Amino acid sequence: MAVLILCSMTACCNSLSYSCILADSKVSAFSHKYVSCGGRKNGNLEVWPYGCMVSWKKRRKQRLGFYVMKNSCQMVVANGKCKNSLSSEEVLRVLKSFTDTKSALSYFKSVAELPNVVHTTETCNHMLEVLRAHRMVGAMSFVFEFMQKQIIKRDLNTYLTVFKGLDIRGGLRQAPFGLERMRNAGFVLNAYSYNGLIHLLLQSGFSREALEVYRRMVSEGLKPSLKTYSALMVASGKRRDIGTVMDLLEEMETLGLKPNVYTFTICIRVLGRAGKINEAFGILKRMDDLGCGPDVVTYTVLIDALCNTGRLDQAKEIFLKMKASSHKPDRITYITLLDKFSGCGDIDLVKEFWNEMEADGYAPDVVTFTILIEAFCKVGNLDEAFDMLEVMRNQGILPNLHTYNTLICGLLRVNRVDEAFELFTNLESLGIKPTAYTYILFINYYGKSGDHGKALETFEKMKARGIVPNVIACNASLYSLAEAGRLGEAKAIFNGLKSSGLAPDSVTYNMMMKCLSKVGQIDEAIKLLSEMLEDQCDPDVIIINSLIDMLFKAGRADEAWEMFYRMKDMKLAPSVVTYNTLISGLGKEGQVQKAIELFGSMTRHGCSPNTITFNTLLDCLCKNDEVVLALKMLYKMMTRNCSPDVRTYNTVIYGFIKENRVKDAIWVFHQMKKVLYPDYVTLCTLLPGVVKDGQIMDAFKIAQDFVYQDGIDTDRSFWEDLMGGILMEAGMDKAVLFAETLASNKICKDDSILVPLIRSLCRHKKAVLARDLFAKFTKNMGVISTPGAYNLLIDGLLEVDITEMAWDLFEEMKNIGCSPDVSTYNLLLDACGKSGSIDKLFEVYEEMICRGCKPNTITQNIVLSGLVKSNNIDKAMNMYYDLISGDFSPTPCTYGPLIDGLLKLGRLEEAKQLFEEMVDYGCKANCAIYNILMNGYGKTGDVDAACELFKRMVKEGIRPDLKSYTILVDCLCLVGRVDDAMHYFEELKLTGLDPDLVSYNLMINGLGRSGRVEEALSLFDEMRSRGISPDLYTYNSLILNLGTVGMVEQAGKFYEELQLMGLEPNVYTYNALIRGYSVSGNPDHAYAVYKQMMVGGCSPNRGTFAQLPNQS
Repeated sequence: MAVLILCSMTACCNSLSYSCILADSKVSAFSHKYVSCGGRKNGNLEVWPYGCMVSWKKRRKQRLGFYVMKNSCQMVVANGKCKNSLSSEEVLRVLKSFTDTKSALSYFKSVAELPNVVHTTETCNHMLEVLRAHRMVGAMSFVFEFMQKQIIKRDLNTYLTVFKGLDIRGGLRQAPFGLERMRNAGFVLNAYSYNGLIHLLLQSGFSREALEVYRRMVSEGLKPSLKTYSALMVASGKRRDIGTVMDLLEEMETLGLKPNVYTFTICIRVLGRAGKINEAFGILKRMDDLGCGPDVVTYTVLIDALCNTGRLDQAKEIFLKMKASSHKPDRITYITLLDKFSGCGDIDLVKEFWNEMEADGYAPDVVTFTILIEAFCKVGNLDEAFDMLEVMRNQGILPNLHTYNTLICGLLRVNRVDEAFELFTNLESLGIKPTAYTYILFINYYGKSGDHGKALETFEKMKARGIVPNVIACNASLYSLAEAGRLGEAKAIFNGLKSSGLAPDSVTYNMMMKCLSKVGQIDEAIKLLSEMLEDQCDPDVIIINSLIDMLFKAGRADEAWEMFYRMKDMKLAPSVVTYNTLISGLGKEGQVQKAIELFGSMTRHGCSPNTITFNTLLDCLCKNDEVVLALKMLYKMMTRNCSPDVRTYNTVIYGFIKENRVKDAIWVFHQMKKVLYPDYVTLCTLLPGVVKDGQIMDAFKIAQDFVYQDGIDTDRSFWEDLMGGILMEAGMDKAVLFAETLASNKICKDDSILVPLIRSLCRHKKAVLARDLFAKFTKNMGVISTPGAYNLLIDGLLEVDITEMAWDLFEEMKNIGCSPDVSTYNLLLDACGKSGSIDKLFEVYEEMICRGCKPNTITQNIVLSGLVKSNNIDKAMNMYYDLISGDFSPTPCTYGPLIDGLLKLGRLEEAKQLFEEMVDYGCKANCAIYNILMNGYGKTGDVDAACELFKRMVKEGIRPDLKSYTILVDCLCLVGRVDDAMHYFEELKLTGLDPDLVSYNLMINGLGRSGRVEEALSLFDEMRSRGISPDLYTYNSLILNLGTVGMVEQAGKFYEELQLMGLEPNVYTYNALIRGYSVSGNPDHAYAVYKQMMVGGCSPNRGTFAQLPNQS
């Protein structure tokens, strides 16, 4: 396209004065004055005065665009029309439209010459990226210098683009090295650029590199800003690098910069945290000497440091000095003083600070009141503490749990236990729920006073309230470990507790049992019950309930009932939780009548059912097609003063929907709405059945009412769950109809209603239909698209190899302003890597960076894998080392392709070195990594090394998988070590893994090649007995090896059998059979097979002719 850029235009009557730049493959400039109404040709450029009539028919093949330039009269010409201004957005849009770099640069320079600054960081960065891509480093330095002169911000992308243009690897962290190369290439940084670069490094966490850049800046005679010094000092302070902080303070003064209050405060904070109070005071004195008065933050920081080191008198002096200055204490100052001085016992001083705080206009809040109450409690002045509590309430400030815990602790400290207990019992009426810490205050008090019965009673009360006791630290630890199933650590704590002379209590045992259950060791958990009884630690009902639940979940119902019957011998009465667990177990087994009978027996045994009991029984009934009985039970529940909750109604609705009784389900739903609000589960249970029944509008009205219900926030997860359920129950067509109704009525405005539909279509290889559905909703119905939906579509299209459409969607995302996220880029990068399109891969990767989308570990792993697959292992290794020099955390998926690539090239030492350094970067090798290594060494013939790797893997606690054993079997058979291979093959079966066809084939072939055909045939029979069908490889191996040992007749039978199995013999089948007949002296049979081969259309190869008799 020829581009005509008009500027300096002055239009007056019939005269026209302008200067032009023609942007084409060659740029030329000229000035021209014209005083006529006609057109004139000047070389390759035709110029027409403003307002003339021109016929464009002859020039329709040539596109002439007029780009905007501002004149002295603030007039702009664009596409033949006048505009009043030129925006940076327009400039960026025009720059992006250029396909020719020189034209783009010419236009960039023309805009740069305008009197007003139009260029921004975005336009400059775009120009830098374009120039980088075309290796125009000199022009890049011009753009960078222009940014400096015009004080246009140089951001992270600016420097990264320049670094890439100069082949500087390793990202921003390489700035100290990169600056030298930049200077040599003509990029000379000014002070503003240095300051900006230092801040970018600090923001990225590269504080040491920032200091190096700072040193270079100073060495070049440039003066860092005060803000830069402050930022460097803060970063050094965080690393406890006091020396650097103080050096920076001295250096800034040497350069003539006057430190401000913020700078000095940073120094005081760093010194104070390190306990260097004298040095902190030295800084304060310097501030005074320099006339830089400390502010409120400075004083507060110093007060905190003094209090932490026990220098309370000096802290008070600082406070008084602060009061005398123009900087009055703020709320944080007073909280610091009250908190630190409350522990010293000087209540008068605390009161004095309190009065000062109020006088300064800071009203007390719950934090300050609690601190003051704690101060009174610590000196035993409980009456004043409670008076303060009353004052607090009168001022409308509600005490919190910490306030009450403080008072309880104070009362117990002075042995006023009855008052402490009274306060404790009143907590719930005050709207406060006690925690384990509240109970432990009493447990500790009773324990220390020798009242162990009371301590245990309180402990039991805590358990009865469902609060996990924290009586002993190990109990809390065991709870966490049990939840995580970390048995080894739990055992260590449990055994340590016993060896310390402390008897584990029932909670300790319960936590241990839960831990054992988590890892599937139910028998060990039951043994622990026997140990409890032997240690005279009586199990409670909670422990028995836990064991019954474990046994039911493990499918051991008979033993669960035995445990229930043992409760009588242990003098334990079943609780409501016991019955709930048993009813739940019966329901899962479908024993409805027994569940009803057990429910009826509860009252007779003095245990009233609660809401959970009814819900459990209703769940049992509804899941076993007894919804009518469930409805009756719902009525019965109401008559027994047991209020149904949302779950109760949801369960009954589920029962009716399950039996396709939609009308009844809707009736129950409306009954529920009279007393309770439906929740997410209600709709996800009811609406799939309603939509399936074809009642789309009824379903819509229910959804609409729910959305407008008070306190409901229907987020993406709700719509995705709802549509997922409707899709599963009602099918695609009805789900789409319901989604259309929601979208057209603007009930759901984003694509969350489409995500389950798209996912399902893509899963069934119908990605094009998914794309059409998505387009219909987004383009015709106004549904707002998100990267998540696009990612599903792109993934689905790539899965069915419709790559062009996937790339079109990627472009569409960008065009409509739906920014691709890291998942989008990862999908496309992976596709590039798998197809070997490395250039495209890096093009997408560069775009990702330029668009500000930060690659994650998966991204980098994809790129590394792509390089390896395209035989660029050295580039992959270089990239890996660049990554780990930054903040990249490698994973096994990082190392797998690299190690595999090195092994396949025979670079075993490098592969081994890379494997060994995994640990250095916090990455533990997994089974897949070991498999890659074993395979690599095995294929090179170093089978012993492969076996040693296998042993090492097992020793490190990594369980070998089927592939691990298959690799060893293959490698060992290849070198003739069949006995060793058989050992691993048998071990494979003993570990609980099932050999597959591949492992059987390798072992059968290994045995056959070593002449052990009887064992091979036995293994063949075993394989078939396990339901594994042999393939052509199996038969070819048997035919070849049977023929080799002279069992040609048997080989012939297998040849016939494979054809009966529907397998087609290939050239290797025929060659094996020909060889068998030739070796056994049956040339006629050999040629007969050859004839069958030719008739069957199977082309012989060299091996065929080599096996035929009488062939030389």
